[in-house]
Amino acid sequence: MEAVRAAVAAENAEILVIAARTEAEIAEIEDYEDRQMFLEEMGLKESGVVRLIQSAYKLLGLRTFFTAGADECRAWTIKAGDKAPRAAGVIHTDFERGFIRAEVIKYEDFVHYKTEAAVRAAGKMGIEGKDYVVQDGDIMHFLFNV
Repeated sequence: MEAVRAAVAAENAEILVIAARTEAEIAEIEDYEDRQMFLEEMGLKESGVVRLIQSAYKLLGLRTFFTAGADECRAWTIKAGDKAPRAAGVIHTDFERGFIRAEVIKYEDFVHYKTEAAVRAAGKMGIEGKDYVVQDGDIMHFLFNV
């Protein structure tokens, strides 16, 4: 393991240790609470698969933002540094072309307040323009005119 650490140190890289058997056991647990309990018992905060995905996104310079409506919630992938109109364009090119503004909820605020209405009532929903750099985990509603 030390030889591997030395080899990747010069490349400014990361090492991820993933136990295939443990990951297989985690994958078989369907209930979220049971999965979290299993991870805790194993002394883990998250699965190796989650760490692998996060590391890959970081290495590739990718970010995730979300859109949510009454009937669906979706995750979208963009490049780090992309601005709001480009993020809107990932959904549909017309959204980018006719971009007006974006309503943005920070992920942490949504977790804290639990609902979009509560975030709005607390004054935590931001109204952002064309120069807004989308942050990882932002929950966004785009206003556009085509």
